[in-house]
Amino acid sequence: MTAARALFVSLLAGAAALLGVAPAHADGYRYWSFWQAPAAGGAWTYATQGPATLRPADGSVVGFRFAVSKDSADAAKPRGTADFAAVCAGTPAEDGGKRVAVVLDFGTPADAPAGETPPAARTACAKVGADGSAADALAAVAKPLRYDSSALLCAIAGYPRTGCGEKVAAGKPTETSPAETSEASPVDDKGDGGPSAGLIGGIAAVAVLGAAAVWQTRRRRRG
Repeated sequence: MTAARALFVSLLAGAAALLGVAPAHADGYRYWSFWQAPAAGGAWTYATQGPATLRPADGSVVGFRFAVSKDSADAAKPRGTADFAAVCAGTPAEDGGKRVAVVLDFGTPADAPAGETPPAARTACAKVGADGSAADALAAVAKPLRYDSSALLCAIAGYPRTGCGEKVAAGKPTETSPAETSEASPVDDKGDGGPSAGLIGGIAAVAVLGAAAVWQTRRRRRG
């Protein structure tokens, strides 16, 4: 085997190895996740109860985030302020009721259903009865809400207009630009399993390098 051919084979094998070990992204689901945070501010934690069963105390902070994720460990956290004093500063306590700071993060364009644009994130101080649930607090500040037949929360403040916890296949194109995500990559629009533009470009680059190596070797022999 000539030096040029050996170089070409080495380059091709290296490129194939790099392309072959690219991480596979698992399917996810587009839904509203439910979170809790300390009253004085701090890290969000995924709620262990649903909004309908959780009964937060006066001074609690709850959050809702719309995103595509695989499970609770992968879910995106709310990005708004998690501080009860900041959210409910102008809402005095009342006998027989309680105040709950509610943080609403409608997510990014990358996670939005086709044709929809997420509203800006916002916070609100909900006033509910002493026995009110987190769902009651949400309803007090973010109507209209939409639930499915299984009581799964589908929409907050009318967003999104349709859909409810639908599966989003890995590799599906989303309404995002490369600037909005570090994992953006070319996708075959037809979805027929054919090579992507990135794969074709990589093979073409290797071919060009190999041809250049062959040309250089022949030139040396002629000289």
